[in-house]
Amino acid sequence: MIPRYSRPEMVAIWEPESKFQIWLDIETYACEAQAELGVIPAEAVDAIREKGAFEVARIDEIELETKHDVIAFLTNVAEYVGEPARFIHQGMTSSDVLDTCLSVQLTRATDLLLAGMDRLLAALKTRAEEHKMTVCMGRSHGIHAEPTTFGVKLAQAYAEFDRNRERLIAARMEIGTCAISGAVGTFANIDPAVEEHVAKRLGLEFETVSTQVIPRDRHAMYFAVLGVVASSIERLSTEIRHLQRTEVREAEEFFAKGQKGSSAMPHKRNPILTENLTGLARLVRMAVVPAMENVALWHERDISHSSVERMIGPDATVTLDFALHRMAGVIEKLTVYPDAMQKNLDQLGGLIHSQRVLLALTQAGVSREDAYQFVQRNAMRVWSEGASFLELLKADAEVTAAVSAAELEELFDMGYHTKHVDSIFRRVFGE
Repeated sequence: MIPRYSRPEMVAIWEPESKFQIWLDIETYACEAQAELGVIPAEAVDAIREKGAFEVARIDEIELETKHDVIAFLTNVAEYVGEPARFIHQGMTSSDVLDTCLSVQLTRATDLLLAGMDRLLAALKTRAEEHKMTVCMGRSHGIHAEPTTFGVKLAQAYAEFDRNRERLIAARMEIGTCAISGAVGTFANIDPAVEEHVAKRLGLEFETVSTQVIPRDRHAMYFAVLGVVASSIERLSTEIRHLQRTEVREAEEFFAKGQKGSSAMPHKRNPILTENLTGLARLVRMAVVPAMENVALWHERDISHSSVERMIGPDATVTLDFALHRMAGVIEKLTVYPDAMQKNLDQLGGLIHSQRVLLALTQAGVSREDAYQFVQRNAMRVWSEGASFLELLKADAEVTAAVSAAELEELFDMGYHTKHVDSIFRRVFGE
């Protein structure tokens, strides 16, 4: 990914230096186990530990001739280790190194993603509690529906990302497997104990049946989870973008001193961060279908998945990592306008209480069909004439025949809509 949408901590996981160091660790741990089994001399392992090294530029140079990255790596390591290098890679195949390395990279990447998720969750919780009782307009189809609170909106986002956190943990477990099983995965030339040892040293589980490659259903699940997390980021971003529209302006991204919104119109304050996050979410989801298509490999293995993973592994994790931290920053600094929220609540002359009037009429003995007609005909006049909904209802003889004027006034109490906010918060955040 380009530096603009990258954090160095995540990028470092995918740098060639990091990758080759993991390869060297895998080979060294495998030699440790081989020595314990008596397959190779203990002094060879000592030499490999002490002298094992590599140079990225030299590996690239060798690969130009060999056209094989693992062979180029092993050749370069042998230049440092000397004669004992003949014991490196005993009974192993390239996929043992490549697949296990990818598992290490993805688990490390997930740890960073979880850190970003925790930052976002903390921000959502703080702002939700801050605006727990900040009443605002709830909308369906983009149209005023009934009141809610801005805290409830943020609590919903918290609950969603809390589920995403659990999904990431499950995805980390799913992808965290090691395969050191040799050609076609039969362990014919390497003892399963080697795989178990390498897995333990790397903090992985050993793969149940690797068939020379780790089954790609694991990777498909992993990238699907990243896609779900990205979609949740887009959902929250879209909400903020709508709330920032000039006609709504209930909340907006922090606008710093000296920041410019438009090259042509100096007044502009655009939701550029959440628009950017909407686009980045598309890039993360772009990895999902190729990961699904990687599942169906030929027989015990082929490498049709390889080119895909070399791109989607870094791109999806780097992008999502950046997006999580950007989203957290948006929430941490989000500017909220309670006065604008109240103004929008008052915009339609009390229509937001229509359901409560409908229910009161049915409770008073009016049929639902008639009650709906009584309420709707007055509501439509508010839309067209801008009148007070309450006053129109009080002037409607069929309405007041069932519900008195005083009772109607009680139905317009805003507190009615927030009476269960505490219950919602307990469900989301606990006691």
